Amino acid sequence: MTQSLIFDMDGTLFQTDKILALSLEDTFNQLRLQNKWNDATPIDYYREIMGVPLPKVWATLLPNHSEEVREEANAYFLERLVKNIKDGQGALYPHVEEVFQYLKENQYEIYIASNGLTDYLNAIVDYYQLDQWVTETFSIQEINTLDKADLVQHIMKKYEISRGIVVGDRLSDFRAAKENGLKAIGCRFDFARKEELSEADLVIEDLMELQSIGNK
Repeated sequence: MTQSLIFDMDGTLFQTDKILALSLEDTFNQLRLQNKWNDATPIDYYREIMGVPLPKVWATLLPNHSEEVREEANAYFLERLVKNIKDGQGALYPHVEEVFQYLKENQYEIYIASNGLTDYLNAIVDYYQLDQWVTETFSIQEINTLDKADLVQHIMKKYEISRGIVVGDRLSDFRAAKENGLKAIGCRFDFARKEELSEADLVIEDLMELQSIGNK
């Protein structure tokens, strides 16, 4: 039976931190120009909450601003993220292409499930030509809730997946796996937290370790 792997994007496949500071600084500079922000850019705060859906991000970073301002900031941030991706400012984590090639050659089906928005995810997939390995990339925008477990369930129903693994770096990934009866592999990368990784079935330090997945 074919086994499926559902990968998170940010902090698992894509080194988001390489464009995060640039894009967030651009966004808050825009808010400053509009006299809607006077303090330092809360980059460290964003790193702490990395992995949650963007509406929750802006509600957290701009708690005293209107929903309209949050939506404008979100739209501008997305625009800057996409531009920085297309300009080659980002990077995949080491060995993504090599591991994907190995998995495809060994009859694994690969999917991406992310809290990122569709345009952002498409920019990454297109720039790095990930669709040569990835069956489909799913955004949290495609479902009515902001719960990643529901997104994984959506993928499982669409592709009739009965067994598989969720590979990610944050608690939402591991809980999405558990709630859907899948195995959870945690990546100890940039945004990962020790207390969250404890909920994964297995923790890896390098994506190359997935090549021995059948033995674990």
